[in-house]
Amino acid sequence: MARAKTRFETPLADILDGRTRPAFLYERLTDNKVRCSACGHRCIILDGLRGICQVRFNQGGTLYAPWGYVGPLQLDPTEKKPFFHLLPGSKTLTFGMLGCDYHCPYCQNWLTSQALRDPAAGLGIEIIELGPEDLVRLARRYGAAVVGSSYNEPLITAEWAVAIFKVAREAGLKTVFVSNGNATPEVLAYLRPWLDGYKIDLKSMSAKNYRQLGGRLENVLDTIRRAWELGFWVEVVTLVIPGWNDSDAELRDAARFIASVSPDIPWHVTAFHKDYRMTDPENTGPATLMRAAEIGLEEGLRFVYAGNLPGRVGPFENTYCPGCRALLIERHGFRVLRNRVGSEGNCPECGRVIPGVWH
Repeated sequence: MARAKTRFETPLADILDGRTRPAFLYERLTDNKVRCSACGHRCIILDGLRGICQVRFNQGGTLYAPWGYVGPLQLDPTEKKPFFHLLPGSKTLTFGMLGCDYHCPYCQNWLTSQALRDPAAGLGIEIIELGPEDLVRLARRYGAAVVGSSYNEPLITAEWAVAIFKVAREAGLKTVFVSNGNATPEVLAYLRPWLDGYKIDLKSMSAKNYRQLGGRLENVLDTIRRAWELGFWVEVVTLVIPGWNDSDAELRDAARFIASVSPDIPWHVTAFHKDYRMTDPENTGPATLMRAAEIGLEEGLRFVYAGNLPGRVGPFENTYCPGCRALLIERHGFRVLRNRVGSEGNCPECGRVIPGVWH
């Protein structure tokens, strides 16, 4: 296969280009052009060129997508994704590939997400060839109840994720995406039969901030709405960055929007720490997170959590019944200390159904 053009001529591009298959999420246009629908950028890609993500490319009028490998592979608590209302206390076998459609300056996974975009990224990343059956076998061997796609943006590698999720579902496992939410109706429809949980980053309520990251706020808001309407289990995360998105007004706008979709959507406000190219803001303190969480409750959200500062955020690591306020799930960081929610999702005190995936 002739190599598609990329900004940086590196051996990694050759390795990744050799691990691709014709994509599903695109349409053919005239003159060997294609329009990709894996993410909200909807790149129109000329023959021999790549999309914004750098890992989907057009060769001879056919769009090729990543296939047949993983980069990062780790067994994590499901709470780390974070999913707090999806099989609490379970383990998730989480796999990633390379590439992203954003360029967030604070990305904690920049070594994988910015491969082929930043010449320092991708260095030292081991590419492991594994089939879907191999991954699911690993999940079962190590006691994972969930298989998840994360570490890079999973929307741009959706075809490979679905291949894995089909096998995972047959084995009785749940499946999740950890995503920036820059989706399209086409990719959501493609994922829906095979995906249980969708964690979406709501990075800011500022269109300007989203432009700095290479995205559009409206795409993410639309994804949250559509994902909930389609029946995915949705949890939303906002990384609270001092001086960037932590004003009361912006946090209130975020909480109000989520509540307008459903007050049952869990909102995780999590602590920023200096990383990659964003080293000026101070790390987020517990008082800021607790203020954000209180705003979420004031705006009508029933489940608000503060993360990345275990043991320092008061009650905001735990799940409480929104009816009788009974303590249902007690946590310290990603560790579940006590879970009183039964397999049918009921509060043991008042019987109220607690939204989530419990079995």
